[in-house]
Amino acid sequence: MSPHLLLQSLFKRFSVSTARRTLLPTIGFYLTRPALPPSEKPALFTMNILPPMMTVWHHCVRKYLGDRVDTVMFDCSGKLDPAEFPGVRVQKFLNVYAATKSDIFLNRIAKRRRIGWLCDDDIFLINGAAVDRVERELAIPNTASVSFRPRTWWHFEIDGKAYPPSSSYCIAFNREILCDRERLSLAPANGNNHPSDMGKPPTRYDTFDKANEILLKKGYRCAIVSKETENTYITGFSGMSGTVMLLWHFSTPEETADFFHSQPMEKWQGNVLYGTFSALLAIQCIQECYTKLKGRPYLLPSLPSKKVLWDIRRSCEPHLGDARSFTWIDEAGERLKGAL
Repeated sequence: MSPHLLLQSLFKRFSVSTARRTLLPTIGFYLTRPALPPSEKPALFTMNILPPMMTVWHHCVRKYLGDRVDTVMFDCSGKLDPAEFPGVRVQKFLNVYAATKSDIFLNRIAKRRRIGWLCDDDIFLINGAAVDRVERELAIPNTASVSFRPRTWWHFEIDGKAYPPSSSYCIAFNREILCDRERLSLAPANGNNHPSDMGKPPTRYDTFDKANEILLKKGYRCAIVSKETENTYITGFSGMSGTVMLLWHFSTPEETADFFHSQPMEKWQGNVLYGTFSALLAIQCIQECYTKLKGRPYLLPSLPSKKVLWDIRRSCEPHLGDARSFTWIDEAGERLKGAL
């Protein structure tokens, strides 16, 4: 089975497997529909399927943002202990699409807040000034959102002007515009005909892309933090979920390593294998951060050792092509470790 088909199968199996821990709490959520109390604080939201990553993410939020935000986590593995996350509302929830969970947060949990802030659990907030930036940008009239990490491989072309897609990696919304006035969903959609900046055209709108396009066409401002200043606010990775599925699927480090060793070298030029191994390197970094915070590693039975990962990296790197490397993982990891 190809890596792409294997990952598709694993997502479904993982969601079914974890439902035994998350189904009843999800039903309870829908019955009670708990909302955060009214406040001027931004409401911050993330979702998680890899517990040690949540520990590191929470540490950064508490250290740098403190009580300036109210935080909600959706625990989609069902394995988080709420007692380990003081100051956070932890809700066990079915592992449905990210856009669905984000819509639920924005329209139900944060319905009494002006600012609803989404941040993936592999994006780490490392500067309290991020809150100031969010509040300052969203105070500008007609501003619907402010993004800390846009998409970079395609762009909107609207009325002859180019706009970068804001993405949903780390983005704060003026809910009064997005939810109350325009009633937009973050759901993905087909029919993306905007031009690509590298490789194949996008064809599909990912989370928030379609709503982003609608807002821009209606004349709203969707602010984006410049690339030059992005790293002062955040660090992190991307595309982690597929690799989490692999670690859940395999039983031993040897099985995980064999999966990568057995792939034809030409496949390393594609997106799936490169992205999956990049995330594996990122998870090794997360394990090191977790160990530093807790004094012991988190039990990940199928995670290969750092040496084995280095051997795989050394063998595949010459086959990635000129435009790709794993250096960005190293740099993001060093910033994260330095922020702990």
